[in-house]
Amino acid sequence: MTESTTTVLVTGAAGFIGSHIVRGILEDKRYEDFKIIAFDDLSGGFKDNLPVHERVSFIHGDVSNVDDVAGLFSNQQIRYVFHLAAYAAEGLSHFIRRFNYRNNLIGSVNLINESVNAGVQHFVFTSSIAVYGKGQVPMTEATNPHPEDPYGIAKLAVELDLKSAADMFGLKSTVFRPHNVYGEYQNIGDRYRNVVGIFINRMMQGLPLPVFGDGSQQRAFTYIADIITPMLSAPFIKEAEGEVFNIGASAPVSVRELANVVAQEFKGKPDIEFLPARNEVHLAYSDHSKADRVFGKSEETPLVIGIRQMADWAKQAGDRTSATFENIEIDQGLPPSWRSHHGK
Repeated sequence: MTESTTTVLVTGAAGFIGSHIVRGILEDKRYEDFKIIAFDDLSGGFKDNLPVHERVSFIHGDVSNVDDVAGLFSNQQIRYVFHLAAYAAEGLSHFIRRFNYRNNLIGSVNLINESVNAGVQHFVFTSSIAVYGKGQVPMTEATNPHPEDPYGIAKLAVELDLKSAADMFGLKSTVFRPHNVYGEYQNIGDRYRNVVGIFINRMMQGLPLPVFGDGSQQRAFTYIADIITPMLSAPFIKEAEGEVFNIGASAPVSVRELANVVAQEFKGKPDIEFLPARNEVHLAYSDHSKADRVFGKSEETPLVIGIRQMADWAKQAGDRTSATFENIEIDQGLPPSWRSHHGK
């Protein structure tokens, strides 16, 4: 790319949501004159998640590395930033606090600094409903944030830092709080997060499905295609500037019900391995009327259809071996199932 090339930077581009954002940019006529810098450290994503395209340039690097981030902006005219790089394991974040804040908070600040210096026109940040905490359903953007885990704390801190950067430097941004997103290109081998992916991976391996507690905890599971359009639209809609939006599915279902839906796609019944309950929000779903008003309301993909499409992809892509996080900082209270290797 040359100095005059107008680009879009996507961090976490080889990951789940990031790879869908890259594909969305390629298909969106509003971005047809843009090159794409796909930036990822490949710690949780896979380079083959990215489309091979002349407009896409992959750069390997870490958002928490100042030099890596500064290098992205040298000799590039980056107009928009889509920041999706994060280690999004809420439960595990209690036990990897230093890693969590370095990756999810300091890495984001590195990007914000460079975006201000480079005159980026719009910064789109993927936060999480983890900022709300528990007992506040349905979660609305007016709900007072009260995160209960280091992951949610880091996300809220970045939201506040973006507001400060807007007030001080005029950096325009939009924050999205998606929740429980699943779909094609998700890392189904990650044993600490993404319960849909874990269930599908273990069904393909003929292993029981791990459920913390009795499985009555409820989440509104969101199919990936349902959140991409508003995220891509944010830089072009004035009403989205400086705003926070919940995006995702509206109807919560229990983890046990999810296990049944996943098992049906593999023509079987779920063999559930009940594990000791962990400290987590029991019921989580959010209100999306604000996003519907600004971006337009669209039909939500039914859970059965979304799971079927993800399962079809996973069957072709194959199961993945689950890796253990090697740098646990606190052992006290760590769920026993996270101490030993499960999988192939």
